[in-house]
Amino acid sequence: MLYTIIAIVISYLLGSVSFSIVIAKAVKGIDIRQHGSGNAGATNTLRVLGKGPSIAVLALDIGKGILAVWLGRWLGDGNDWAPVLAGLAAIVGHNWPVWFRFKGGKGIATTIGVMASIAFLPALIAGIIAILSIVFTRFVSLGSLLFVCLTPVFVVILDRPAPLLWASLIICAFAIVRHRSNIVKLVKGTENKLGAKKGM
Repeated sequence: MLYTIIAIVISYLLGSVSFSIVIAKAVKGIDIRQHGSGNAGATNTLRVLGKGPSIAVLALDIGKGILAVWLGRWLGDGNDWAPVLAGLAAIVGHNWPVWFRFKGGKGIATTIGVMASIAFLPALIAGIIAILSIVFTRFVSLGSLLFVCLTPVFVVILDRPAPLLWASLIICAFAIVRHRSNIVKLVKGTENKLGAKKGM
């Protein structure tokens, strides 16, 4: 139990490393949260800094989700909940980072890393649908919401263990809360598409 708690704490601190903020500061000397949409994530990094920094942010944010899950597996000693809780802690850290006054991103890239590590097939199927929706609509927020909402559905369909279902449902709730403004814009038809200067 002690090692599981340690894994959760380390995963939160790891998740709190907001790479969009770090890279924007290093590349342009700016706080990414004061530019574009104000979100500390890969999509806003793309709009403000371009493709290179955005790809780096995306890869690093996914990577910290994967690392958190594996840390939970390593320290959890066979406990099914340890990697799940460590993954959730990384997402919480990304959304509410202790290093950056608890103002972080929306957690989708880190969620991808976590879900791909604990429920690969459900996440893969949901991810393909999400990517297709982004390709056809150019709404990244819609694709993100489809991913987190469909993953629990496929967890159930594919009969995955209960911890994975609970994790996917909690992650879905996180994402909906963090995308409240995007949901309103989607409903109103005012959401910016990928390639616009401002948006998600």
